Amino acid sequence: MARLSQRLLASAAATVLMTGAAQAQEQQGSRFVMVTHGVPSDPFWSVVKNGAEAAAETVGASLEYRAPSTFDMAQMQQLVQAAVASSPDGLILSFTDENALGSVVQNAVDNGIPVITINSGGDVSKDYGARLHVGQSEYEAGRQAAERMQEMGVEKGVCVNHEQGNQGLDQRCDGFVDAFDGNAEQLATTYDPTAIRNAIVAYLNQNSDVRGVLTLGALAADPMIRAMREQGATDMFTLGTFDLSPGILEALNQGELDFAIDQQQYMQGYLPVMFLDQFVKNGLLPAGDVATGPGFVTQENAAQVIELSSQGIR
Repeated sequence: MARLSQRLLASAAATVLMTGAAQAQEQQGSRFVMVTHGVPSDPFWSVVKNGAEAAAETVGASLEYRAPSTFDMAQMQQLVQAAVASSPDGLILSFTDENALGSVVQNAVDNGIPVITINSGGDVSKDYGARLHVGQSEYEAGRQAAERMQEMGVEKGVCVNHEQGNQGLDQRCDGFVDAFDGNAEQLATTYDPTAIRNAIVAYLNQNSDVRGVLTLGALAADPMIRAMREQGATDMFTLGTFDLSPGILEALNQGELDFAIDQQQYMQGYLPVMFLDQFVKNGLLPAGDVATGPGFVTQENAAQVIELSSQGIR
């Protein structure tokens, strides 16, 4: 009986220690790492970061946000590898290039780190063990942009890609070009604003029958809008872009831009942190991927979105 009592006491003590450790971990909160390809000059990613930080504060988790200084898959791969080596409670990343990031994500999963992808790569990230994806179908969004332009009378278009090699942006242009059935091309540029402006002006001068211009984010939209203003040509073209920024919203409000495709990037930061927190605490996750877009912002509803943009939410 004495030995049995000792064993029961030892078991009870171990249970108390385990419970105390679990409670201490819960009080400290989980640690999540988010790695994106977004360069610091792109206002899109500051909103993603705002959403992630807001969610982390809500659930009492710590969040480490990391991104390369330029669009550089080798540097991003290193950032993800370092994140995995630090053994976080969860990893969030934009799955921009499966060749560069696939094996790293698989390594995280093999080491018991739950992974959620955002923004890019939702069609392939599960092949490497990601739990789910938060974002939009980039190809379908590109198709919808082309269809909208065609409804507005555009017969030929161009898709301006400032980050060729970014799977998500490439898919946007692929959808756009395919929907035009051969009557559209992709124009590759760097993300330097002056180079983008010059490339667009030169292309349109050489292709006078092109009347629809689609950019893939604020980095390219802002110099495009500036070029159209300088040339007095905003009414000559149907102009669309992906994503939102204060400059894009102002151009929409003024009628200088016809539409912007909104993928609610704040939610791409906010939701994965909430999902991972629930997974770590309770083993809960959505049963499938979560679509945050595409939606369209036009002159009719731009004013409603501008206030939220000033707060870093849209």
